[in-house]
Amino acid sequence: MRSLFSCLWLNPLTTRVYDWANPAGHLGLQGERAAQRYLRKQGYIILAQQYSNKYGELDLIATKQQTVVIVEVKTRRSDQAGLPAEAVDSNKQARISKAALAYLSRHDLLEHPARFDVIGILWPLGKKRPVITHYINAFETAGLFQMYA
Repeated sequence: MRSLFSCLWLNPLTTRVYDWANPAGHLGLQGERAAQRYLRKQGYIILAQQYSNKYGELDLIATKQQTVVIVEVKTRRSDQAGLPAEAVDSNKQARISKAALAYLSRHDLLEHPARFDVIGILWPLGKKRPVITHYINAFETAGLFQMYA
């Protein structure tokens, strides 16, 4: 059970509540912000961040050259347990695929090309800048969905 004295804050950009006592959540938020900056520098337009529906959450939804890009961001302090992108296993891919299909359907984007990217971020404690690795078209749609890139 959570203490009433937990240090909570509301992120005005996403209207989500974060618990500063949860350093993994804070690191994830920092990673998503770094991924957004990186993508913008690469010419992507960010359409949505931390979009959630009944199927799951999509970290970032962007567009570049008429393609909708669903981006999963994984941030870690080290690669001791493997590279961050390796955490996007087949179960995670299936959840992302379902959530993405619902997003595309809701926003009438099913006729547009779409792909799934993964951004892996290594951000060691005490370092100002992370190491960002962008895996373009990292996986195919998991399940029986009709999406193409």
